Amino acid sequence: EMVITPEQRNVEFLKSIVVKIVNAICDTLDETKKAFDKIDLKLSREVKFITTQELEDLYPDKTPSEREQIVTREYRTVCIMQIGGKLKSGVKHDGRAPDYDDWSLNGDIFFWLDSIDSAIEISSMGIRVTPEVMKKQLEEDGSTDRLELPFHKALMNNELPLTIGGGIGQSRLCMLLLGKRHIGEVQASVWPDDMIEDCAKQGIYLL
Repeated sequence: EMVITPEQRNVEFLKSIVVKIVNAICDTLDETKKAFDKIDLKLSREVKFITTQELEDLYPDKTPSEREQIVTREYRTVCIMQIGGKLKSGVKHDGRAPDYDDWSLNGDIFFWLDSIDSAIEISSMGIRVTPEVMKKQLEEDGSTDRLELPFHKALMNNELPLTIGGGIGQSRLCMLLLGKRHIGEVQASVWPDDMIEDCAKQGIYLL
C-alpha cells in the first residue's frame, strides 16, 4: 500500500503506477536474462489501458475471460480497468470485493506469455475506497452489514489514510520471467499422478 493525497485519486495517477509496475517487471526480466542467457522472453513496456465496458462493447458475444485473452494477445501488456460494477449488459466483468478497491479506479495487469499461448494476470490493484465510495459499493453489493466491522468503522470515521495498492503473484511472476508452462515448475505443491505423468511427457517437470 502507498499513501496518496485526495488529488491523486484519478485515472491518470492509477495509470502512472501501473506503468511503474510494468517497468519494474521488465527491468527484472532484463536482470534475469543476464543471469540466465537461455531466456529469450520479450515483454512489452507499452501498456494498453482499456476498461471492462470498452471490452464488452468491442466483443459483446465473448465472455469476460475470452475478452481478456483477445486484448492481451493483441497488445501483449494490458491493464483492464473498472472491475467490479455491472456493465451495460447487466453482468459484471469479474467479481471484486466492494470494500477495498474503488471500482472506477482499479485494474488488473496482464502479460502475454508465449510459452503457454495465453494471457497471465500478474497483479490486481487499484486506488482504495473512500468512505463515500465504500458505502455506495456496499449498498450495490448488498453488504452494508460489513459497516459494523472494525476496519469499515475506522475507514468510515476517516481514521485511515487514502491509499493505492495491490498484490503481485510471486509464483506467476516467476513463471512469467522464466517462460515456464506450468505453475508447478516454480512453486512446490502436491499434484495428481496423471498430471505429473502428462507434464513429464511434454518436458515439464513439476516441483
